[in-house]
Amino acid sequence: MKFNAEKETKKIVEFIRKYYRENKLGGAILGISGGKDSGVVAALMVEALGSENVVGVTLPCHSKDKDKVDAKLVSDYYHFELINFDLTNIYDNFQLELTNLGTFTEEEKKNSDINLKPRLRMSALYYLAALYTEVKKKPYLVVGTSNKCELYVGYFTKGGDSVHDIAPISDLTVEEVIEIGKYLKVPDTVLYKTPDDGLSGQSDEEKLGVTYLEIANYMVNPKLVSEKSRRVIERHHRNNQHKFYIPTYRKDE
Repeated sequence: MKFNAEKETKKIVEFIRKYYRENKLGGAILGISGGKDSGVVAALMVEALGSENVVGVTLPCHSKDKDKVDAKLVSDYYHFELINFDLTNIYDNFQLELTNLGTFTEEEKKNSDINLKPRLRMSALYYLAALYTEVKKKPYLVVGTSNKCELYVGYFTKGGDSVHDIAPISDLTVEEVIEIGKYLKVPDTVLYKTPDDGLSGQSDEEKLGVTYLEIANYMVNPKLVSEKSRRVIERHHRNNQHKFYIPTYRKDE
C-alpha cells in the first residue's frame, strides 16, 4: 500500500496531542542535529503543540559548524526557540579526568568516545527539560528522533539517543520520514542531507555497511536485498538485541 504522508502526519499529530492532553503535559525539548529526523520531528511537534511549546537544542561536541547552521534553518522556518548548549568543554574535561585512570590508546578509547557524546547530550536534554518544566510551570518531555530503520539494526547508543519520553517517528522508515518531511515542507538542505551521527566522521550508511533503503526493504521481505546485505542487517539486528532488553532476575514466588 502506498504511503500517504498527509494521512500519516495527521495521525502522528493526533497521537502527540492525545498523549499530552491525557497526561496534562506542556512542552517539548529535542536535540536538533540539522538532519532529516530531528527536522521532521521538530515540524511534527510544532504542528501538534504550537511553536511556543517546542524548544530545540543544538549540542555541539567537536562537531561540524554546518550542523548548527542547518538546525537554525529548521527553527527559523517553524519559529520555535533554538538554544545552543556546547558540550565540548564537558567532553574535554571528561577526557582529562580519564587520564587519572591510566593511559589508553585512541583505538582503545574510540568506541567509548563516540558513545560518550550522545550520552552527554541525553543528560543535557533531560536537564533542560526539567529546567523548562520549572521555569514555564508545565511539564516538558524529551522527544526521541530515531526512525524505524535505525532501531531495527540497533543504530543508537544505550543511555544516549535511546532515552526519551515520546517517539513520533520510531515506526517510520527513512523514506517515510522524508515523505512526511516533504509534506511538512522541511527545508531541502536538511531533508536530503547525507545522514551521519556528527560524531565519528562517517555517514550512517558507511558505518552500517548497508543503506537505509536496504534495511527498509529487508523489513518488508528479506529476499528484496542481496545476500551480502541481508547478512549485514541480520548481524546488526542480532548483535544489538542487548540494547532492547534488560535481563531482570525474578525471584521465585
